[in-house]
Amino acid sequence: MRRFIAAGFGTGFVPRRLFGSDKGAGTVGAALAAMISIALWSLPVGVHLAATVGAVLLSLWAPTPFLAEDEDPAWVTIDEVAGTLVALVGLRGAPWLVALVVARVADITKALPGVRAAESLPGSTGVTSDDVIAGGYGLAVGWVLTALL
Repeated sequence: MRRFIAAGFGTGFVPRRLFGSDKGAGTVGAALAAMISIALWSLPVGVHLAATVGAVLLSLWAPTPFLAEDEDPAWVTIDEVAGTLVALVGLRGAPWLVALVVARVADITKALPGVRAAESLPGSTGVTSDDVIAGGYGLAVGWVLTALL
């Protein structure tokens, strides 16, 4: 069960089953988070926030036994689920889409301040932190767009 949760409720295993490689597993995990976010649109923002906090807590707990020394296995995608949910809290429409893209680009490239440094933290803290920070960038952009539109 812990492995299933660490794999973002199984999303981390999809690319390996389809293509024989873990490449792209994080994006599949992010897609699950996007679907969860859409499912929460009609509910109060507090529900989305609670789901996000739950995902972050799971991403700190679940992958721990599967982490090699300072490594983030590609199939571990609960961190992408958590980070993407962070990016999308309370957003809808174009700001939601832009926040999703910003968060994924920030996570994949590690180009924005703090994302790469967070990844170097030990254990599941590092696995989760880079995604949460990338998600924070997406959320900030999404809320600015919401305010402007």
